[in-house]
Amino acid sequence: MSASVSMTESPLPPLRGRVQRDAPLGAATWFRVGGPADWLVRPADVDDLLRLLRRAEAPITVMGAASNLIVRDGGVRGIVLRLARGFGDVEVEADGVVAGAAALDATVAEHAAAAGLSGLEFLSGIPGSIGGAVAMNAGAYGAEVADRLDWAEIATVDGLLRVRAAELRLTYRRSQLPPGGVVVRARFHAVPGDAQAIAARMADIRESREATQPVRARTGGSTFANPPGHKAWALIDAAGCRGKVLGGAQVSEKHCNFLLNTCAATAADLEDLGEAVRAAVLAHSGISLEWEIRRIGERSA
Repeated sequence: MSASVSMTESPLPPLRGRVQRDAPLGAATWFRVGGPADWLVRPADVDDLLRLLRRAEAPITVMGAASNLIVRDGGVRGIVLRLARGFGDVEVEADGVVAGAAALDATVAEHAAAAGLSGLEFLSGIPGSIGGAVAMNAGAYGAEVADRLDWAEIATVDGLLRVRAAELRLTYRRSQLPPGGVVVRARFHAVPGDAQAIAARMADIRESREATQPVRARTGGSTFANPPGHKAWALIDAAGCRGKVLGGAQVSEKHCNFLLNTCAATAADLEDLGEAVRAAVLAHSGISLEWEIRRIGERSA
């Protein structure tokens, strides 16, 4: 794929899905910031996606539910791929759930609970979709995707692959997808459980999120990964950054591993505040925090 394509000609093959040029992205992100994509593509189905991967003539950036994402103010060059209709089915089996990449994590947890299957309750506490959860081995409340994933179907330029969980080498907030691979479906194993106990566990998770995280604000997920042996929020708090403000961005007072768009933040405000927090933590503790939030695109000139 070429690195640059004139905006006067399309880098896309004929597709059956939805294609938008100069497509706004900010409103689709939880932070509500960011510039446009040169091209935004929502494939109709797996065949459409495979055609795009094989024949596109510009770089492809995958965008999921955008719950843990900053789109930079200058927008994203090339093609932004977003899976939507055709990729959101959830199928409940006797000992697990098969879910499309666009299915929300919480929706998968709810399907499992309705079927009396236990083990996937933790997904109800993770904002985002299944594709992103697999790609980053998402986790919360004492469990992570690696604990429950059986396999993932991944679209590549060479076709559709079914990859066992062990082959993805899942580690803390990381997986090793095939180069250029896009998760389209995944299976999670679960076990029969008591419906009331499952419902109670999910209610506890919801209450905990409400009590400890700024879930009703313009925010993303956890900003930084927890360093080995440490909690990112505690390091940020100890460095004096709780409530820190830069432009329209703020470190949450409620949970200081969350950044907030208080009203009129730019993507640069959020990213620069995050970097200021990293610098403060490094100076205070000697620990370098790693971004957990993805940042894509270009900064404004």
